[in-house]
Order: sequence, then structure tokens, then C-alpha cells
Amino acid sequence: MSWLRRWTASARPRDAQPRDVRVCRARGVARWHAYSHAHARASVLLATLALGIASLAPVAAHAQSPRFSFAVVSDTMQSPTDEAPTVRLLDAISRERALSFVVYDGNLKGAKEACRDSLYENRQTVLETSKAPLFFVPGGHDWADCGTAQAGGYDPVERLDQLRQTLLSDPTSLGQNPLPLTRESEVSRFRPYRENVRWLTGDTVFIGLNVPGPNNHYLYGGGRNGEFEDRVIANAFWLDHAAEFARRRSAHAVVIFMQADPDPERYERPERFAWLRFARNEHRDGFLELKRSLVKLAETFRGPVLLIHAADTPIPGGFRIDQPLRNDKGIRVDNLTRIEIAPRDRLNQWIQIDADMVKRPPFRVSVRDVPKRLPMPPSPTTPPNMEPAPSMPEVPTLPPASELAPVPHETGPGAPPAFDGQRNGMPGTLPSSSPVAPVSPSSSGQLSAPPQSPQLPPDLPPILPTTPTPTPASPASAAAGSVQRGP
Repeated sequence: MSWLRRWTASARPRDAQPRDVRVCRARGVARWHAYSHAHARASVLLATLALGIASLAPVAAHAQSPRFSFAVVSDTMQSPTDEAPTVRLLDAISRERALSFVVYDGNLKGAKEACRDSLYENRQTVLETSKAPLFFVPGGHDWADCGTAQAGGYDPVERLDQLRQTLLSDPTSLGQNPLPLTRESEVSRFRPYRENVRWLTGDTVFIGLNVPGPNNHYLYGGGRNGEFEDRVIANAFWLDHAAEFARRRSAHAVVIFMQADPDPERYERPERFAWLRFARNEHRDGFLELKRSLVKLAETFRGPVLLIHAADTPIPGGFRIDQPLRNDKGIRVDNLTRIEIAPRDRLNQWIQIDADMVKRPPFRVSVRDVPKRLPMPPSPTTPPNMEPAPSMPEVPTLPPASELAPVPHETGPGAPPAFDGQRNGMPGTLPSSSPVAPVSPSSSGQLSAPPQSPQLPPDLPPILPTTPTPTPASPASAAAGSVQRGP
């Protein structure tokens, strides 16, 4: 184009230019016009494509909306009487329109409840009533504390395997509208760890870890602490895998759920010559490896990292937000935030977290209450009550047989025969403890009814006792009666 600009900027008149110059200039102008038309057509095409993309932009933004909400509850069921209020709580949470899912962050049973299979089945039935997808994270009362006497004296590892086969067996979440998830058991090396999960909502990666309290189930007894050591390796791998997964997907944030409080304020730096120490620390921090894995995750994924767990002690406002974790150099990890939850009323409140990735900070925490007008549903684990049977009329109570008056037996020609155990051909004797109504003779010589017998209606005439008419004696009987004894 430089030759065209030079020819155009020439100050000589057209007639004064040579013929070959005029021909070259004419050809250049023609080429310029052709280029201008092509550029105009290309501009129109690009504008059309831009409009088409702009029209599709709202659809893509709606498909991957950066705004969503989720609820977190914990320790709601500590006895069978808490099952119906928990169903009511889950029902109130599911009525929120913008809610994406619910996380039950540990302890579906109380510390004093026995870890029976039937109890796990009942609590799973309660969690399945949630209309919103529900993700369950096991806690210390669910398996680690089952070895205590008040919890039944079970083997904690066996109870954890029972949870893996029941509540944690499906490749989806719990609830009536489940969501797909990824379990660590899909990795062949960590086949047993079905409780460690990962799911995706929008561009946020969520992780559930099996970290029970107290002290991450670290045992001080002799021998190899096998369950603790193997689970520490599995949790560290799952956190590293989640950090790399979020980094490659360019995720907006990473949210981690666990039940126990890892005490992030207490961070022990690794010692270079720890083997020179002969005295061992009596209280070993069972969360030490976990906190180092969290520091590594925050360094690998530079976006916001949210750690959510239940509190061991009550919190006045229902939750606490801080950044207590530091790295090996003592520098605060700025992109990791801890949310500690402890609602004042565990059966009528839940923690709701609203996420908006456009804002900074992207998460907002609030305490929500169950509406008072919401009725209390029946417990799903209790069979419906049967209709009560019609009430029977009251029967007057009688005193014991030992306090009854003795029955007088009449003697004489007109007295009925006494019961000898063989009346009407039926063997047996009358037991002494049989309830017999007291009977007493009247003044007229007739037997009166017992005082408990019902009286006749007043409209009927009374029945008067009749005196038997003496029959005239025959001469034979008179003669027999008048026989005198001899001297």
C-alpha cells in the first residue's frame, strides 16, 4: 500500500504525468476499490458474527451462572426424638429456590447412642427425605467413638466399613434429587475410601473429607496406628488431586468440608533434626499432616479456598470466619478462609452460604431459621399409629378372695346339693382365689342378690317374696310323724 499512498500524495497534475504513470495509477485505484469492498464485506460478516455471539452470551451465562447457594447442618440427630425435627429442618431448607444442595457435616447420631445397623438405617431414611441433593460427611460419633462402652463397644473400623456399604455406596448424593459425585474409591490404590468425595457446582470444586474428632482418631496405644496412617495418606492424595483438578479447570474456588476442628492456629513446623529428640511429645497433633496438605493445596491453587467444619464449643453468632492457617515460614495463608459453624438452635437453624464469584469476597454467610408456621411432620422411621380400639365399659373391681365373706350353705330337705367337683360331669374343684360375689341370707329366708348386681328399672313392679303354702300332710306321713318311741 505504500506505492498507492505515494501516487495518491503526488502533487503533480494528472495531465502532466506520463502515460505509463497514469495507467499504473488507474490500476492502483481499481485495486484499492476492490480491497475496500472486500474489507467492507468482511466487516459486515464480523459484525454479524459478533451479534450472534452476543445473543448467545446470556444463554451461556445462564448455563454456568456464577451465583448459587448451599446449606450446611451438623449434629442435628442425637436421639430418636430428633428425627422428626430434622425432617422438618430439611423440608424448610428445600423450600429455598436458589439452593443448590445441602451438606450434612458429620454426626448423624449422638455420642451415647449405640452404633447399631438399625440406627444407621433409620438415619439414612431421615436424610433421604431431603428434596434437595444432600451430601453426607462422616463424623466422630458416626464411627470413631463406637468403641466406647456407651456406644456399644463396637470396632470403629468395622462401623466405618458399614457406613461405606450403606450411606456411601452410591455414585450419587443422598436426597430425592441426587447429584453425581466422584469418590476416591475410583482410584485403585484407595479403593476403601468411599467417604472422600468431590463434586462440581458451576466453576467451584467441592470436597468432602473423613476427618473425625477428637484428634483425627489418633490412638496412643502401642503398635502400628494403621487406620490413622493409611487415612492420612488417602486424605493428602485427595487434596492434592483436587488442587490440580481445580487448577486445570480454571475453577473459581475450592470448598472443603470436614467434621472435626483441625485447630489451624496450632501449626508445628517440620524439624530438620527431629530424630535427635529422645523425649516424645505426650499429646500428638493428629491434624498435623492434614494442615500441611491444606497449605500445599492453597499454594497449588491460588484462588479462594474455603474450609468449613463444625465447632466443638458454642459460638454466639452461630458461625466464625477467620484465616488462622500459616505456612512453614510463619506467613499467613491469605487465600484460605475457615468457617466454623455452630447454630444456636441446631434443630431450627441452618447455615446458608451464598456464592457470587463476581464479588470480592465471593462468599456470604448467614444463619437462617425454620418458619414457625411449618408443621412438624411424623418421623419416617416410626410406623403410623393404628386406630385405637373402641373403649370397653368399666368392670367394677372386686376385693381379693381372701377378704370375701364365707358363703353359708343351707341344710335341710330343700337345700341344693353342694358342689363336689363333679357337677354336670365336669371334673375339677373350685379354686380358692376365684372372685365370688358375697351372698348373704335375707330376713325372709330367701337369698338376696349381691350389692354389685344391677337394679331393675323403676317402671317395672317390684317382685315381692312369696311365702310357700304349706301342703297338707298325708295320713301316712302324719302317722309316721306321731309314732312314739317305746319305753
